[in-house]
Amino acid sequence: MDRLIYSSLAAMRGAMSRQATIGNNLANVNTAGFRGEVTHAQAMWLSGKGLDTRATVSGEVSGADMSAGAVMATNRSLDVAVDGDAMLTVQAADGSEAYTRRGDLQMSDSGLLTTGDGKVVMGEGGPITLPPYDSLSIGKDGTVSIVPVGGKAQDVQVVDRLKLVSPKGSQIAKGLDGLFHEISGGTLPADPDAKVTGGSLEGSNVNASSALIDMIDASRSWETQVKMLSTAQELDKSAADLMRLPD
Repeated sequence: MDRLIYSSLAAMRGAMSRQATIGNNLANVNTAGFRGEVTHAQAMWLSGKGLDTRATVSGEVSGADMSAGAVMATNRSLDVAVDGDAMLTVQAADGSEAYTRRGDLQMSDSGLLTTGDGKVVMGEGGPITLPPYDSLSIGKDGTVSIVPVGGKAQDVQVVDRLKLVSPKGSQIAKGLDGLFHEISGGTLPADPDAKVTGGSLEGSNVNASSALIDMIDASRSWETQVKMLSTAQELDKSAADLMRLPD
């Protein structure tokens, strides 16, 4: 009987993990450059003095859907859509390099160039700091240029070049911070051939309709396991009644 209970509990844990992932994907359906997360269920056998006959489930985010999202023209000078499979380099909370497709860039109060969620954008010379400017443009190769305050249109100054990297030949994984990291803890080299499209923004690649269908499916899976637990309880009660001695 306990095998049936363990099986149901394991399935319920898997359904919970799946629901959490789907919920996060739906919450980011309008987040620029977001890559939908994918969960992976793995059996974890409970070891003891006897045979390993019981297993639970480890449900965790194992990767992300790397398909491209729709690109929309915004005509905003700080918006960039990264072409191909290249990524922008940003600074993670611990100071290490991380990677994202989010191109809704902003200028902080201190002049730092950041993503829409506040991550500092890295250039080939380190964090990019923008001086006061009248106009700004980002070239196809990621070069950030400005016309200083009071300057003439031809007085263009190059600030830095976005550090664009390609994950080809390397292993990256999506962390809890929503950023991609090199699995071994290293950094990816700059890709001189990577390109961006200025004045455009790549949207999330999450399909809201498919995500809702997956959520309904996970909910029904949960309900099925709850019914199985109720069945196990009824079977246990019936067995106990059979073993009861008559008065």
